[in-house]
Amino acid sequence: MTEKFIPVIDLRHRDSVPAIPSMLEQPTGLLADALARPLHDLRISVTDRCNFRCVYCMPKEVFDKNYAFLPHEALLSFEEITRIAKIFVAHGVQKIRLTGGEPLLRKHIEKLIAMLSELRTPDGRELDLTLTTNGSLLARKAQALKDAGLKRVTVSLDSLDDAIFRRMNDVDFPVSQVLHGIEVAHKVGLGPIKINMVVKAGLNDREIVPMARHFKGSPFILRFIEYMDVGASNGWKMDEVVPSAEVVRRISTEMPLAEAEPNYSGETAERWRYLDGSGEIGVISSVTQAFCHECTRARLSTEGKLYTCLFATSGHDLRALLRSGRSDEELATAVAHLWRARSDRYSETRTAQTAELRKLQKIEMSYIGG
Repeated sequence: MTEKFIPVIDLRHRDSVPAIPSMLEQPTGLLADALARPLHDLRISVTDRCNFRCVYCMPKEVFDKNYAFLPHEALLSFEEITRIAKIFVAHGVQKIRLTGGEPLLRKHIEKLIAMLSELRTPDGRELDLTLTTNGSLLARKAQALKDAGLKRVTVSLDSLDDAIFRRMNDVDFPVSQVLHGIEVAHKVGLGPIKINMVVKAGLNDREIVPMARHFKGSPFILRFIEYMDVGASNGWKMDEVVPSAEVVRRISTEMPLAEAEPNYSGETAERWRYLDGSGEIGVISSVTQAFCHECTRARLSTEGKLYTCLFATSGHDLRALLRSGRSDEELATAVAHLWRARSDRYSETRTAQTAELRKLQKIEMSYIGG
């Protein structure tokens, strides 16, 4: 029997402290990067821990009992997260998504949500405040999340087949409890709820049509995500990717679909509506159909590192600036400088430079969220 070997390098500390330009500036809400992409979304990882060991994200071979997770003092406090978020909102961010790890494992997460829900855009609008979860604790926490000001949730669900689901989460967690959490979240008003299914060939791709059939006609929006080459811990291979075009073909053969217009510029999911009017699905094609040219997302890690791309190899240490006594104006200027210099477009260059790009050690998805 051949032993499975997954090479992993810990990149959590391979980051630089951003320089602060000598000329400080006030945010205008109109910040754009080197490719004219605005800053619209901020994804904040609130913990690097998760109670699942999904084979495509935090496999047991790497994240075992000996894995050194971040100590509590390394994590950004809720006050520090809110301070950074306020600066990003002043620069144009309208949507904040809380991620992990599993964000509901962060103690008193509803307090952070309440703090973030008080933020307003420069023109006085509320933020689109969302959270992505594996759903294991959702039934227990849904009402508190709603009461704190959370708008909606996205739930990761990779199969309805209990045996497959348990095999994928690798902690023997039943799918019925996740489905119950989704129903409770819907009842308390955390919607519209999106369901994310990562499709991996040979593992759960036979569940594509059953998942579509189950959620068709429901209040929930099902989205299929191509298995991505984020980090190194998942041992990604191209032949394990099921292209979104194939996902749409399989579903449309049984339940005809028609392409729909995006809800907004930069939306990651391509939308498809059922011809009989019974809802829609989404497909996220970050491997086969790059959408880098419309990417408006920045990511903040659990310990305050800013990443300007999901496939980044290094980040920028905002925590160091926070804890060195820098002013909001200095922090805002540093963020503006970083975003203006941003030219990331990994998914667009992946195809042309696959061999070279795969040599790069990218940060793990479990560290900065999907």
